[in-house]
Amino acid sequence: MKKTIILLMLLIFTTQPISAFAQETEYELDLDTKSVILIERNTGKVLYEENKDTTLPPASMTKMMTLLLIADAIEQQKISLADTVRISEFAASMGGSQIYLEPNEEMTVDELLKAVAVGSANDASVALAEHIYGSEKAFVEAMNNKVVELDLANTHFSNTTGLPEENHYSTAHDMAMIARALLAYPFITEYTSIYEDYLRKGTDNEFWLVNTNKLVKFYPGVDGLKTGFTQEAKYCLTATAQKNDMRLIAVVMGAESPKLRNSAITKLLDYGFSQFDHKKLYDRHQAVAEIDVLKGKAAKLAAITQDAVSIVTKKGTNLEQLELKTVVEDELVAPIEAGTELGKLEIHLDGELIDEIVLISEVAIEKASFWQLIKDSTNRLLRQGAH
Repeated sequence: MKKTIILLMLLIFTTQPISAFAQETEYELDLDTKSVILIERNTGKVLYEENKDTTLPPASMTKMMTLLLIADAIEQQKISLADTVRISEFAASMGGSQIYLEPNEEMTVDELLKAVAVGSANDASVALAEHIYGSEKAFVEAMNNKVVELDLANTHFSNTTGLPEENHYSTAHDMAMIARALLAYPFITEYTSIYEDYLRKGTDNEFWLVNTNKLVKFYPGVDGLKTGFTQEAKYCLTATAQKNDMRLIAVVMGAESPKLRNSAITKLLDYGFSQFDHKKLYDRHQAVAEIDVLKGKAAKLAAITQDAVSIVTKKGTNLEQLELKTVVEDELVAPIEAGTELGKLEIHLDGELIDEIVLISEVAIEKASFWQLIKDSTNRLLRQGAH
């Protein structure tokens, strides 16, 4: 049986519903690009957009999906940053942006990840893809499986690098959603925020890495994520910046020059930070409710947020009757895996449901042994008798 718990109510004044304001565009930003979008990272709310669903070549912004699968593999302990990767002839043959890897050269996952995140290295991207999935083809299949998992309707990848190839396309919206998923791994910005560094330092083949995203150095708060350029795609950039508790993601596709690309991103970020407020309600993986567990080694299980929980409002807008409710089962039966969906956290405003956040199990709970079940049953009977 589901149970609903009202957790919080904020009583302030409002003039408009939260669900409507985020899609409104009060004025045009005069951006000389083919497609743009600005979202708030935690909520995914669209704050500004022009042609966000137009399919275009994403160029090296493709590598955000490459980085996402690498981050997944690290999180799942399939690979580690200290792993040594031997470079194949195929990986070493990649053109475009590269760190000039040699066949049979060895580098760590950490070094290759830095090369992809900072220098947009195609050879490093393929080397990592082969290390994780055995071949670039298998890695690309995993990329497209991730596209389905993220429910991206207008994206398909044909390679890991973003080099021009048939049936390789995306949209500003889908790139923003990939960036949002990637930012669930905080360590990624430790790489994408590096402005300059060296590989093979102290050797004859020392390589100077300089971030292709110059806004990392010149726009306060920018710490990623990925540039892109081909003759077909023109100049593209997915940038993210954080000020206080608000993190924005801005995507620009099809600008005619780096200057226009950076100008468009700057206008988008300036607009977002000047026009909107952000309020965090819960941190990522914060406990929200506790559920009874039957037949388990533990009697209680915490239901935690799958991601941070926030609201975004237009500056000057107050909220009335903001209400948070958890909708979870009264009790569960072991075994239960860690990360199992247990219910939802509902965000209501003036009686209207405006958002739902998935709640998951904090830990795994194994099924209790026969003797523990007997002991628990005896204890329950004794407690009932005492009443």
